[in-house]
Amino acid sequence: MTAVTAVTAPTTVAPRPSGVLHDSVSVFVRELRPMLRDPFSLVFSLMQPLMFLALYGPLLGGMTGLPIAQAFQWFVPGIVVMVALFGTAMTGSNLLYEIQSGAHERVLVSPVSRPALMIGRACKEMVPLVLQSLVISGIAALFGFRPSVPGMVVGLALLAVFGMGLGALSYALGIVSRERDWMFWTVQQGLLFPLMLLSGMLLPLESGPGWMQVLARFNPLTYMVDAERALFDGAFGDAAVWQGGLAAAVVAAVGLAVGIRAMRNSI
Repeated sequence: MTAVTAVTAPTTVAPRPSGVLHDSVSVFVRELRPMLRDPFSLVFSLMQPLMFLALYGPLLGGMTGLPIAQAFQWFVPGIVVMVALFGTAMTGSNLLYEIQSGAHERVLVSPVSRPALMIGRACKEMVPLVLQSLVISGIAALFGFRPSVPGMVVGLALLAVFGMGLGALSYALGIVSRERDWMFWTVQQGLLFPLMLLSGMLLPLESGPGWMQVLARFNPLTYMVDAERALFDGAFGDAAVWQGGLAAAVVAAVGLAVGIRAMRNSI
């Protein structure tokens, strides 16, 4: 009698969806979950901009002699840029903690493209930026602040592009500082406040000394602040808008290039 051997067809395993876009979405969702589980961190991060809005805004109005509504019309777009600046500049500290705890190494051995690790993280930072900006604008509206809604939408999109590049640079700094965490805070704080003060975010630079105005021209944040003020006023034809768009694109391109390179070499 001849034995018949049954041949089992090999099981076909569906390939894992791959690609930078798919992996970026996966990283974005992974990074967003801690914030959704702990929304109080988002509320706490609003304290600083709200303090500026409550204390510095009326003071600025008293200095310029403008009604509080007009003072907020000039001041609030700068505060929105401040939220983007401080929020995205701090993102590298989260990555630095993951590197020191070993979590980053486990992510690196996963089948995820290296560019997606940077792009997904940077895109996640845009969620709190938009939410905080809406809250600040809503509170300022109680005191007469009246932004152009289409201009505000375009302005937040512009800030998202800028913040993506700045966040990527912060991640790159975190990777470089993985063995000397003090270096991250030294460089970050050493750059953060000069960029803020030389942008005209808090006070008009026109009344400052000439050397300060010259330095401000080399500060990409200056063009972002001017663009946000024009857009929040609905002045789409203002030259500050395209200048701010160009500054945001340059920062995003440079930041992502540097960040992706640092992520690829982070093993």
